Amino acid sequence: MRASRWFIVGLLFAALAAAASRAEDEPRPAPSAAAKEAAPAKEPAPPPPSVTIIAPRDAHGVLGREVRSPTDEDMGRIVDVIVDRTGTVRAAVIDFGGFLGVGSRKIVVDWNALHFGRVNNKSDSITLELTKAQVAAAPEYKEDAPVVVLGAAGSLSPLEEH
Repeated sequence: MRASRWFIVGLLFAALAAAASRAEDEPRPAPSAAAKEAAPAKEPAPPPPSVTIIAPRDAHGVLGREVRSPTDEDMGRIVDVIVDRTGTVRAAVIDFGGFLGVGSRKIVVDWNALHFGRVNNKSDSITLELTKAQVAAAPEYKEDAPVVVLGAAGSLSPLEEH
């Protein structure tokens, strides 16, 4: 009697497995028009990103780059770049003065006062069209405070508030 019960249970499992297998193989009916309208529309795939190739001699990073005056005085190093709400580069933060990081302070200079003519490799410096005395007299840059930007004569325009 026990053997026949196990035989029946085995047959039931085999029948269920066969029914499940047939149900997976059967094609499913197409959704109705109402079901198509109710289903969310698939978003189109985003277009591929654009790609621009810049030759190594045409573009270089500026962070950490040495800044010199037109008379070849050491003016410090660029440590940050300041952009406005539109993403336009407005100024550079220069770590000025001191020796080996001691006694230095950060000042902000107008981006248009910087010249990138000789920056073929990392050892080349950027020229700042201000004197060392002008930069030394500039107020120190502090995070979360109004930014005072030192500019070359007549080239700086204030940021409009909206």
